[in-house]
Amino acid sequence: MTTFIERFTTSQSGTRLAVKDVIDVAGAITTAGSKAVAKRAVVAEMDASCLAGARAAGARIVGKTNLHEFALGATGVNPWSGTPSNPLDPARIPGGSSSGSAVAVATDEAEVAYGTDTGGSVRIPAACCGVAGLKTTWGRVPVTEIWPVAASLDTVGPMARDVKGLVLGMQLLEPGFEVASSPGVRIGRVTLDAGSQMDTAVDRVLQASGMDVAPAPLPGWERARQTGRNLVGAEAWREHADFVQAHREQIGESVLQRFAEAQELGQNYIAEAQTARRAWGDELSDALGRFDYLVVPTLRFYPPLLDEVDPKVAATLTANTVPVNLAGLPAVALPIPGDDRFPASLQVIGPTGSEESLLAVAALLEQAAGSLSMT
Repeated sequence: MTTFIERFTTSQSGTRLAVKDVIDVAGAITTAGSKAVAKRAVVAEMDASCLAGARAAGARIVGKTNLHEFALGATGVNPWSGTPSNPLDPARIPGGSSSGSAVAVATDEAEVAYGTDTGGSVRIPAACCGVAGLKTTWGRVPVTEIWPVAASLDTVGPMARDVKGLVLGMQLLEPGFEVASSPGVRIGRVTLDAGSQMDTAVDRVLQASGMDVAPAPLPGWERARQTGRNLVGAEAWREHADFVQAHREQIGESVLQRFAEAQELGQNYIAEAQTARRAWGDELSDALGRFDYLVVPTLRFYPPLLDEVDPKVAATLTANTVPVNLAGLPAVALPIPGDDRFPASLQVIGPTGSEESLLAVAALLEQAAGSLSMT
């Protein structure tokens, strides 16, 4: 079983919480899903700051979950610690990087799991495994005592089987968190892959919801997609270059490839990317001035088979997620009816700091998706 890196047994009552193995838990090592890191890790003396609310609430941490090595990959495939099995179809990828967290809640081994999301790492595995995931506003949840990937994009967020579970997850992260009672319902529909199966599934849910939906063109999306992906790699390389160069023989090929791409970008890329980042932020702010939320599929295709994954497919997995990270906005991935074989996933994007209302509108869309499942 490769869902967990380490399991914990405790008599403490409360919510069963799984924690991605990039987040420090007192008394355990943090491996980041990497042989190279695990061999040199020391036992954490204290919890990461983001666990304070869960500890105070009496949550029971059941284990540290597996992930894509270094939290730097969207497939969830890990040649060292093993690849968590997608509970919907073991032949398909579980999604990454928070693969084990998605599987843990999908199989009810935990009620809530924490993941990290730098370019889609909560929302992608949620979509692949048919669960819900929340990428929080950048800076809202502290990322101290957490394995860093890209400091200007890293976030922590909850994963659960449904929106109710995400609310519980936010209440553990932020004691006193409450969902808004009257969310706005002006939806801007972002179409990136017109006519695809994913777009069709999303449009069916929006139609069933009865919400006010209008087109929301975002011509800067594809540029933001490339900028965001490059920035993740460049910041990760800046953070870990010395370690990678010293221990590359113990690091997986997919991660080494990402770092090689980052090296090719050059030392000045991070500074150069800020112009594109500001322009993208302005474009999204303008759209969210006209709409309460933006909606787009979480993935552009159903999770690929494990033996069909190549670097191009892996890169495309973040096409609909990493632009959200580049802007620092919150977003929910929500499972919805897809085809006869697999669920699709709808992504709702909100303004900065709008998690309270974002989860409220996600609950309404979840209800609409449920009505379709019963027809």
